[in-house]
Amino acid sequence: MSRIGLFREHSHSLYYLLRFVDIVLLVLAAYLSFSLYIKGILNSADGFAGYRDPVAISVLFALITFPAVGLYGTWRGLSLTREIRAISIALAIIFLGLAVLSVVTKTSAYYSRMWAGLWLVFSWLLLVGCHSLARGFLRWMRSLGLNYRNIVIVGSGDILATVANQLMEASWAGFHIVAIFGPRDSTLPKLVSKQVYYTDKTKELAVFVRENNVDQVWIATPLSGEQCIEEVMSELHYSSVDIRYIPDIFGFRLLNHSITEVAGLPVVNLSVTPMDGVSRWVKMLEDRFLAFLILLLTSPLMLLIALFIKLDSPGPVIFKQFRHGWDGKLINVYKFRTMNRHDEKCGQVTQARKDDNRVTKFGRFLRRTSLDELPQFYNVLQGRMSIVGPRPHAIEHNQEYMHKIDGYMLRHKVKPGITGWAQVNGFRGQTDTLDKMRKRVEFDLFYIENWSLWFDIKIIVMTLFKGFMHKNAY
Repeated sequence: MSRIGLFREHSHSLYYLLRFVDIVLLVLAAYLSFSLYIKGILNSADGFAGYRDPVAISVLFALITFPAVGLYGTWRGLSLTREIRAISIALAIIFLGLAVLSVVTKTSAYYSRMWAGLWLVFSWLLLVGCHSLARGFLRWMRSLGLNYRNIVIVGSGDILATVANQLMEASWAGFHIVAIFGPRDSTLPKLVSKQVYYTDKTKELAVFVRENNVDQVWIATPLSGEQCIEEVMSELHYSSVDIRYIPDIFGFRLLNHSITEVAGLPVVNLSVTPMDGVSRWVKMLEDRFLAFLILLLTSPLMLLIALFIKLDSPGPVIFKQFRHGWDGKLINVYKFRTMNRHDEKCGQVTQARKDDNRVTKFGRFLRRTSLDELPQFYNVLQGRMSIVGPRPHAIEHNQEYMHKIDGYMLRHKVKPGITGWAQVNGFRGQTDTLDKMRKRVEFDLFYIENWSLWFDIKIIVMTLFKGFMHKNAY
């Protein structure tokens, strides 16, 4: 057994070990929270056996959920943040499932909510700590030469230099470039160390792979480079080396790009919604639960606002307007009416400006405090909107800016939100210049590309502290 192949040959055993450790940590977190709160603070005489049912059910949920979110796939080359996101989503699903099950079975009164909360916190800390230590251990092993992959890059054009450069900068990922097969390029000698074999003779590829313990061959060519792919596949016809293809799609404006398989066909996702599979269910549960809770808590305030609107000016309490929702479908968005009745030219929507005489006195207060948007939580309950997401723009504004801003309509890859990453970063209210709208779109697309449950929670917390009142809200 070679030193390089030590962990490669036992990778499945390591992953099964990690699965076992994760389950043990989940149970340990339940016991720690029991010891700290039930035994320590409450000084209860109850034994842990009385809490074994939810713990046992959580183990069953974990055995399904942890693999489902991709927690045991290969994380080589991917950031720790993505692994923490997977852990967070899995725990959210498990504990939401336990909460729903306790309500359905009418057993919620038997267990302490504080115990459950501490159990969740301890589980997250222990699992994140464990996976962080595992990553650190594997990096250390790679530094000893025990856990890395020897790779050869074959290709041409700018994509070849891009791939070589990024892999060399990400040395922690454990990919060691041993050779580059491609035409001489002025940018490559600056990127490639003296230890890397460099040639344009593709015919030597099979011999080099066989004689130099190569693990993977990466093909990096422009999209028109099918001839290069055919040559490599033909040359390595009798080799068992792993072959990967990196298409030159870096110049496109992409959203959540990935590789998948549909009906047995390899598919490159260039621009897709992140709300798919487990993520879609997590987002739905988050939205419905928080929207119901907020509507329940604010219903007396909403009745009071409705009364003041009727006293302040004639007209309906609720203002309805069609906006584009998920995938560009039309939805009816609700707000408290803040303006006097007025007519607009067909196909024109004028944004509210400072000292706009269309805005009522009470409406100005509602707009400055964002209280006019409270009815949109009903839109969330309907499934038309999310609590967090890109703000829905007027249809006329979409028709204007979709031709002026690259990637503008990608905002509709998710449901529109009541608050969003752009809003908590100051891009709220009137967008009287193209640059302001462009910056708002950049923040919206960043949110879609990096969505997670914890990113939503971060935005909600930021909204509570600085998102309700803003100088640009007229």
